[in-house]
This record gives sequence, structure tokens and C-alpha cells, in this order.
Amino acid sequence: MTDQPSWSDRAMAKALKTPWLMRLPIPMFKAGLGWMLGDRFVMIEHLGRTSGEPRYAVVEVMGREPNVIRVASGLGTKSQWYRNLKANGVAFLSTGKARRVPAHVRILSEEESQQALDHYAQEYPEAWKHLKSAMDYAAGGEAVIPVIEFTPPQG
Repeated sequence: MTDQPSWSDRAMAKALKTPWLMRLPIPMFKAGLGWMLGDRFVMIEHLGRTSGEPRYAVVEVMGREPNVIRVASGLGTKSQWYRNLKANGVAFLSTGKARRVPAHVRILSEEESQQALDHYAQEYPEAWKHLKSAMDYAAGGEAVIPVIEFTPPQG
């Protein structure tokens, strides 16, 4: 972690921990307007691990290949959407003009997550510098950042 995060990194960390702010794009995606945000964001519909009710999160796509989307949990393993996916593995994705596409969930190992994060850092060094600083600040130290991979359902 850097000695002192910039004011913008501290603001980003605060935004990550502000639920109503993180939920702002959800109505756009539900209305079919997610395409307006481009392909950098994805809405994940998941099921509550206790309630079984649909829940939603919009996150940045950190990696995309044919039939693969990878995202990082900015709040680490404490993120509710991460915990729900880990508990039940149910996900539907909306991104661009695709709406509510079923997806297989795979939580990458720590080593695989680090490789994916390193690749992102090489592709977007300036963005990574600020994101990493904000995530470390939000975590109160060195953040553990799990990466989740979504692919078409198996079988």
C-alpha cells in the first residue's frame, strides 16, 4: 500500500463502501439501458444466500475474452454479491445489449486471481494504481481481491 492514498483514491474507497451509490446503475440495466455504459460494466443478478431472493450488483469488467467475463470484488471477500456467488453459484449477467444471460460462476484461486490482476495492471496501469490504492484504503491495509470468472453454463 502506498504511504498516503490521494484524495481521489480515498473518495473512491468511500464510494465503494456507499451502497446507494453503487446501486445507481442497476435501474439502468433493468430498463435495458446498460448498453449506455458500454462493455466496461456488467450487472450481476445473483441470489441471496439466506433469502434466495434476486440481488443485483453492477461492477467493472476487468477481463473479457470470447465467452469469458472476469470481474474483481473491490471489497474483497466481504462483498455481499461475492459471498452470495460463493454460497450458491447462481448468476445471470447483463452487459451491453445482452440481458439476463445465465452464467457459470468460477471463483479463481488466489494465484489465478493475482495473475488476472497483474494482467489488468499491465493493460491499465494508471487505472490499476488508483483502484488498488482505493481498495487497500477501503480494506484498511493490503486488500485481498478475489477474481470471479463467468462463462456460459456447462451442459
